[in-house]
Amino acid sequence: MESAEIVRRFLRFFEERGHTVVPSASLVAEDPTLLLVNAGMVPFKPYFLGQQKPPYKRAASAQKVIRTLDIDEVGKTTRHASFFQMLGNFSFGDYFKEQAIPFAWELLTNPVAAGGFGFPEEKMWVTVYLDDDEAIEIWKRAGVPAERIQRRDLADNYWHMGVPGPGGPCSEIYFDRGPEYGREGGPVADETRYLEVWNNVFMQYTLGTVRSKIDFDVVGELPAKSVDTGMGLERMAAILQGVDNIYEIDTTYKILSRAAELTGTRYGADGRNDVSLRVIADHLRAGVMLVGDGVLPSNEGRGYVLRRMLRRAIRNLRLLGSGEERYMHELTATTIGTMGEQYHDLIADAAQIHGVIDAEEASFLGTLRTGTTIFDTAVSATKKAGARVLAGDKAFQLHDTYGFPIDLTLEMAAEQGLQVDEEGFKRLMAEQKANAKADAKAKKTGNADISVFGELLEKAGKVEFLGYDHLTTDTEIAGIIVDGSPVPVAGAGTTVEVVLLRTPFYAEGGGQLADQGVIKVENGEIEVVDVQSPIAGLVVHRGKVTSGEVTVGDAAHAAIDIDRRRSISRSHTATHLVHRGFRNALGETAAQAGSENSPGRFRFDFTSAGAVPVSVLRDVEDEVNATLIDDLKVNVLHTSQAEARKMGALALFGEKYGDVVRIVEVGDYSRELCGGTHVASSGQLGLIKVLGESSIGAGVRRVEALVGLDAFRHLARESVLVSQLSGALKARPEELPERVDGIVTRLRNAEKELEKLRSAQVLAVAGELASGASDIQGVSVVTHRAPAGTTPDDLRKLALDVRGRFPGDRAAVVVVAGVPSDRPVVVAAVNEAGRDRGLKAGRLVGVAAKALGGGGGGKDDVAQGGGTNAGAVDDALRAVIEAINSSL
Repeated sequence: MESAEIVRRFLRFFEERGHTVVPSASLVAEDPTLLLVNAGMVPFKPYFLGQQKPPYKRAASAQKVIRTLDIDEVGKTTRHASFFQMLGNFSFGDYFKEQAIPFAWELLTNPVAAGGFGFPEEKMWVTVYLDDDEAIEIWKRAGVPAERIQRRDLADNYWHMGVPGPGGPCSEIYFDRGPEYGREGGPVADETRYLEVWNNVFMQYTLGTVRSKIDFDVVGELPAKSVDTGMGLERMAAILQGVDNIYEIDTTYKILSRAAELTGTRYGADGRNDVSLRVIADHLRAGVMLVGDGVLPSNEGRGYVLRRMLRRAIRNLRLLGSGEERYMHELTATTIGTMGEQYHDLIADAAQIHGVIDAEEASFLGTLRTGTTIFDTAVSATKKAGARVLAGDKAFQLHDTYGFPIDLTLEMAAEQGLQVDEEGFKRLMAEQKANAKADAKAKKTGNADISVFGELLEKAGKVEFLGYDHLTTDTEIAGIIVDGSPVPVAGAGTTVEVVLLRTPFYAEGGGQLADQGVIKVENGEIEVVDVQSPIAGLVVHRGKVTSGEVTVGDAAHAAIDIDRRRSISRSHTATHLVHRGFRNALGETAAQAGSENSPGRFRFDFTSAGAVPVSVLRDVEDEVNATLIDDLKVNVLHTSQAEARKMGALALFGEKYGDVVRIVEVGDYSRELCGGTHVASSGQLGLIKVLGESSIGAGVRRVEALVGLDAFRHLARESVLVSQLSGALKARPEELPERVDGIVTRLRNAEKELEKLRSAQVLAVAGELASGASDIQGVSVVTHRAPAGTTPDDLRKLALDVRGRFPGDRAAVVVVAGVPSDRPVVVAAVNEAGRDRGLKAGRLVGVAAKALGGGGGGKDDVAQGGGTNAGAVDDALRAVIEAINSSL
C-alpha cells in the first residue's frame, strides 16, 4: 500500500466518522515557542489550551513535521529521521478514551477490503500509562487479551511537546514483526521486534515548566478532555509495504535509489555508503518541504536548520564520489515528484524550490573546496603532533573564514578519529559577537555565502562611491547575484543583488538607512530598495528587475531617490546636533550607543545612568533648534585619526576607522567622525521636535525625534488637538494637564464606588437565598445564577456568605454561577456537616464545569471552576442538583 493511499484511507475513515479533514499546516510554526512544527497536534494547540474555540469538534489531518534533536543520528540508524508525516485524529472535548481506542483498533484491524489496514489482531500489543486502569478496561472490551497489554512509566507513556502546553497519558499500539526481529516479551522487552504504529494521547492537563521528558510541572486540567492521535506515516508504510525500515518505503527509497544511481553506488553493499544515502534521502525530503513552506537558507533560526540539512546532503554526495558534479537539482526533482502527489504545491512551486536549493549547492561546493583543504591540513598537523583534539581556533577559522558550520567540523573530525575543542570554539565565537554587530552582519550578508562577495570584489575591484557629490552617475554592471549565487543575466521579476563599478547609492551604515532608486540599462531597469556593504570595498544594490533584463557588463545609469536622500540627510545631521546637545546637558559620558536615520525621523541611543528629565529634553531641543536658526555651515574634511582626536572630533565607540578619517563639522557646534551624508547648512533642517525618551537596556536611553516637515506637521496636529481639548473642557491650554488629571481622578473614584455598590447588591440577596434553600435528603441546597457582570470574587464572597447563614449542625451546599465577561464561572461551598455527608465542593464544581465546557476544582469546603459555554449556566446548576441527589 503506497504512502498516498495510506493517507487517503486514514482520512476517509475518520471523515466518515464525523471528523473534519484539515490540510497540513506549514512547517513554519505560528507558535512563538517553536522554531518549526514538531508534532501533528501543533496547529491545534490553541484549541487544546482553550485559547481559541475550534471550528469543529473532531478533526483529522496528515501533518508535516520536522524534528532536529536527532539530526546527528539520521542515517546512522534506520529509525531516526528529521522529516516525517503524522496522521492524526483529534477530539476537542468531544470524545475521549471510550471512542478513541475503538477507533484506532477498528481502522488497524479491519480488512483492507473494508477500508482498514488489515493488521492481524493476534500480532497487536498495547501499552498504557502506569495507573490508567480505565484504558486497560477499554482495550479488553475491544478484544485485546490482558497478557498483551503492558504498563509503562512517564518516559514511555506520557506525552508533551517539550515546552509549556498540553500533555497527558498515552496508550500506544505495537505490531509484532516476528521472532526474526528480536526476542519475545512485548514492547517492554524489544521495540525493534514490536514496532509502534499508533499513539493515542489523552490530552488532559496543561503543563508549565518542562525540564525534561519526565520532569515537568502540571499547572492544571485543560478546559476540556481531548484526544490527539499520533501515527507515523513512514513507519506505517514500512509495515504495509513489507520493508525493514522507513528508508525503504516508496517515497524515501525513490530518492535514495536515485542518489545511488547518480553516484554509482548500491544501497546495501557498503555500510558507510548506506549511511550517506540515508542522510541524502532524509535531508532532501526535509529540505524540499522547508523551502516549499518559504524557509530560505541562512545562518540562524529556521534558515540554519535548512542550510545545515542541505549542506549535510551535499557533503554526503561528495563522500559517495560526486566530485564537482551537481546532483541536488536532479534529486530535488525526484523529491518533488515523489512528494507531489500528497503536496501539490511542491509541483506548482518547483521552479522556486530548485532555485533556492541549486544556489545553496553552488555556494557550499565553493566553501567545501576551500574549507576541506584547510580542514585536511589541520587534521594532518594535529595527528602529526600526536594530539587527538582539533584546536578550537582551527574550528573557528573554518566557521568564520570559510563558512563551515561547527556541526560539519565535528562530524568530519569524528570521521578522522578526532575530537574538537568545542569550548575554545565557543569562546572565540563569544569574543567575535562582543566585538562585532552580529545582527548588522547577518543583514548585510543576507542569504549569500560571504565567499561570493569576496570573489566579486576580487573581480570588479573596490566600488567607487560618488554619492557625496553626485545623485546620479553613469556606470557599469559588474556583477549580479540571485539567491546567493552569481549569474550572468537576470530577467523581469527577478530579485537581485547588483554590484556596480561606481555608484551614487549610499550603503546602510553609521545609523543611516540606505538609499533607494533605480538602475537603468539599455534593455531593462532595476528598482533598488536596499543597499549594503557586506565586505569592505563592495557595495551591493538589492532590488528587483522591473522590466527587460540586466546583463553583467551592461552600461548603466544609476539614480537615487533625491527626496528620500535629502530627508535622510536632514535626519543624520540632526542626530549629530542632538548628540552634542546631550553631551552639553549631561556631560561627556552621554556617549552615542546607536542611531537610526530615517526619512523625517531619527532615533538616538546614548549612555545615561538614569532617565532624562523632561526639562533636560526641552533644553536640548531648544539649544539644537537655536543652531538651526543660526544656519551653521556643514563642512567635511579628511585627516588622520590622530589629527582628528586633536581637533576634538567625536568617534563612535566600537566603530572601526581607517587611517584616513572623514570629519563632519556643523559650524563650531558639532564635530564627529562620520561617513554619512548631510545637509549643506543647519538651517536646512527647519525644525527638530523631540518626541520623548525611554530605556532600551541597562544604562542606555533612547530619544526619538522628528525633523523638517515631519516635525512641523506633528506640531500642527498637536496644536489642533490642544485647541479641541481646550474648547471641550473650557480651559486654557496651560490648564489642561491639571483639568484632565482631576477628571481621571474623579472617574477612578466613581468606579470604586460603583464596585462597592455592585458588591453590596450581590451580597444583599444572601439572606433571601439561605431562607429559600431546597431540602434534598436532609441537606439544605442553594443554587443561584448571579446577574451578568458579577465578578468571580463577588461570586465567591456570596457563596461563603450564604453558607455561613446555616446552623453548624445543618448540612448545607451553596453553588453560585455567573458570567463575569464572556466565560462562565461557578463556585461551590460546602459546610462541615455537608462534608460529613460525603459532599465535596471540588467534585460538585467539576460536575458544573463539565457542563460549561471547561474544568475546575479546589478543596472540599470551597472550589471554583469555569468553562467556555456561557449559555449552559442553568444546565450546570441542574447537573449539580443531580450530582447531590446521587451522592446522598
